[in-house]
Amino acid sequence: MSLLDAIRAADPAADFLAWPGDFSLDVYEHGERVALASGEALEPVAKDGAGGTFFLCGEGGEERPVLYADSEGGAALLAVGVPELVRLLLAVPWWRDCRGLTVEESEAAAEEYLEDLPGLYAEWDAAAAALGLEVPSAAEALARLRELTLGLGASYVLLNAEEGEEGVEYEPLFTPSRP
Repeated sequence: MSLLDAIRAADPAADFLAWPGDFSLDVYEHGERVALASGEALEPVAKDGAGGTFFLCGEGGEERPVLYADSEGGAALLAVGVPELVRLLLAVPWWRDCRGLTVEESEAAAEEYLEDLPGLYAEWDAAAAALGLEVPSAAEALARLRELTLGLGASYVLLNAEEGEEGVEYEPLFTPSRP
């Protein structure tokens, strides 16, 4: 069974990933036609509540890189493979609030989430257990996201394919400083 199928079959995981993870497996077309500058295929696999889309890049299965595009023209490579993406969403469901990819941003966002969701960590544990995944620390997840953003992510440039023959590049979602 694929991890995406396991998520669909495990209510605690699907519920946590839908919120606060903001990762819904209901797929729809992204708000505009998009393409990778490399010409590789894009397969939408999930959405968020604000019109963003999670795409698998290239050919293959769930081991493919995962690119996220928001509805405002921003994009970032988040993971190499669905398992890594799900671990990120479990570790740092507030990743969008960490534009500099710092632990300090994560801690501040976590405090806000915990005010609204006091049972967050119990839900987190249930989701991880349902999927049989070990969750990295927030610091580890953000360090990996920084590594991807500064490295492999540069190879995954998303274009708005509706803006003429060349397309307009989406803006990077993160502005990490080098550690």
